Amino acid sequence: MQLIDWVILIGTITFIVWYGVYKSRGSKNVHDFIGGGKDAKWWTIGLSVMATQASAITFLSTPGQAYHDGMGFVQFYFGLPIAMIIICIVFIPIYHRLKVYTAYEYLESRFDRKTRTLTAFLFLVQRGLAAGITIFAPAIILSAVLGWHLTSLTVIIGLLVIIYTVSGGTKAVSVTHKQQMAVILTGMVVTFFIILNYLPDSVNFTKALEIAGTGGKMDILDFSFDLENRYTLWSGLIGGTFLALAYFGTDQSQVQRYLSGGSVRESQLGMIFNGLLKVPLQFFILLVGVMVFVFYQFHEAPLNFNPAATQTVLNSQFSEQYQDLMVENRNNQEKKQQLSLYYAENESTMSKAEIANFKKNYNQLQENENNLREEARMFIDASDVDAESNDKDYVFIHFILHNLPKGLIGLLLAVILSAAMSSTASELNALASTTTIDIYRRSIKKSESEEHYLEATKWFTLMWGLIAIAFASIANLFDNLIQFVNIVGSIFYGNVLGIFLLAFFFKKIKSNAVFISAIITQIVVIIVFNLDIMPYLWLNVLGCSLVIALSFMIQFGSKQNKTLKTT
Repeated sequence: MQLIDWVILIGTITFIVWYGVYKSRGSKNVHDFIGGGKDAKWWTIGLSVMATQASAITFLSTPGQAYHDGMGFVQFYFGLPIAMIIICIVFIPIYHRLKVYTAYEYLESRFDRKTRTLTAFLFLVQRGLAAGITIFAPAIILSAVLGWHLTSLTVIIGLLVIIYTVSGGTKAVSVTHKQQMAVILTGMVVTFFIILNYLPDSVNFTKALEIAGTGGKMDILDFSFDLENRYTLWSGLIGGTFLALAYFGTDQSQVQRYLSGGSVRESQLGMIFNGLLKVPLQFFILLVGVMVFVFYQFHEAPLNFNPAATQTVLNSQFSEQYQDLMVENRNNQEKKQQLSLYYAENESTMSKAEIANFKKNYNQLQENENNLREEARMFIDASDVDAESNDKDYVFIHFILHNLPKGLIGLLLAVILSAAMSSTASELNALASTTTIDIYRRSIKKSESEEHYLEATKWFTLMWGLIAIAFASIANLFDNLIQFVNIVGSIFYGNVLGIFLLAFFFKKIKSNAVFISAIITQIVVIIVFNLDIMPYLWLNVLGCSLVIALSFMIQFGSKQNKTLKTT
């Protein structure tokens, strides 16, 4: 990185933190701190909702996902627009009518305090874990690529977020989200056009897509019902709808974004804005990853994109074998580059037989490359069991650091850190709000002043921030970090969504039946996950369906038993 990159990176992050503190100063009570003044406009709500969901993991992992597996991951988001419509029709009017500050307040008025506390506790557990991962995931990748100290990175990201979140609460989170989304979108769009500019003159956008299609990267829809396949049209439409309903409708980190709206209409427009923009945004981010794949059809790509893993194996007893693989991979890539360039320059004059022959030869070379990469991962794993041989999350950051011009590297790193800060800020804000409103004020300190609860919320924000930093500092003890957030969410979300749906639509179901069913459901879902019976997206459907079914059985089963006893 050059001086200009450091100036842009530090300047961007410093401005966002300063702006959040400046614009949100002066919260006088806990309602202003949590509710953000209840005056947010729809575009602020929409961008804040998007920024909350778009963590650094999104901008590090998604292009790498597309590089390796293609565009099929976009199916994960197909249920989101459906969920947005349901939330606008059902959830938002109820929350606004009751003037709640957390989603879980409603559950006490509908059921009782123990159900509210249980649901709030489930949220605190899963979101508390996720907050640490949203800090750690980008930190470990930036540390591996840039050589920065891992713990220092986690502390820096965490402290920057704590500063403006403690200072300004919900309003600070919302106003900084606009700047963060501006940085994120600008960086991704500029990168996309730079990649196209780096391709050979004979490779326009259409031919780039054709080459990507030959490599199997443009297969978007999978209509199969195979439960072994994690991302299909059906898992996206069904499982994705349940996940999005639970996340946007019951997760306080999202609910708090649109409860800050000045009216029901502002909140609804903000969510519709998010629903209309989110799928195209994810499609575009995946397309950036596909263009990175096309770029490496004409330029040399490393055998493994994780430099720390490569260095580990080169310093091990397998160094000679790995270097042989590197030479073999380089020769294979040169053949593929020549073949791709020939196709780009002569495609318009090639016969169908020649095009078919090109695809056959290209796919053979691609298969050779995949086999070499798999063999390389085996050597990395053998050299050090703690080394990260899965390099999907390192593809985009490697491209940024080795191919983008001066200045843009700093901007893209600012994108990654901004995304990490935006998601973490929302999570800390929601964790503190839920702790104050649903636990502290309801069960511990019931009759204190507004100033007391304001100070308590700030202290809880600091507490959760330090917990997130602490968890991030020991997160290397866990596996599958990049998917950890979605998996943890899916373990809890279905159950929580079912509780809310019972509250909204099934008035005859009472609190005891829901409380018992929720505990049983959570145990069952955890067991199903541990036994790896189904992909994690379907856990949302299982949890929601099971808690509703059990609640009906317990509620009406107990009534029938009472009737039998009286007769």
